[in-house]
Amino acid sequence: MRNAALMLGIIGGLIAMVVGFFNYGYTEVVRNNVEIGEAFGFVQNEEFIRMASFMAPLLAIAGGAMAKVRALWGGILLLLAGAMMYYAFGFGVFTMFPIGFCLVGGLLAIAAGRPDEPKAHF
Repeated sequence: MRNAALMLGIIGGLIAMVVGFFNYGYTEVVRNNVEIGEAFGFVQNEEFIRMASFMAPLLAIAGGAMAKVRALWGGILLLLAGAMMYYAFGFGVFTMFPIGFCLVGGLLAIAAGRPDEPKAHF
């Protein structure tokens, strides 16, 4: 379960980076060109979007990396990253997978009470 949390956290964080780049870039474009904001809509909480664009992928990748050794801390970071992405960016086509990966990875990391035990598959 720790390995699954590690992979889900890192993959979710990488996808969240793409979403974060787009959202941070959109806030910059709207700040510099008011016409684009009038055409496509203004951002309500610009500073929170910018902070979440940086922090959510960082928390997801760090939580995934921690999941193998410190499962509880890694799981909490993954859950925080998923919650931050949901609150900042909403649930949509481009955010459903990073949010889902982070939340499932966080639950798996927290559920891993002890290290994975090697077992024979035959």
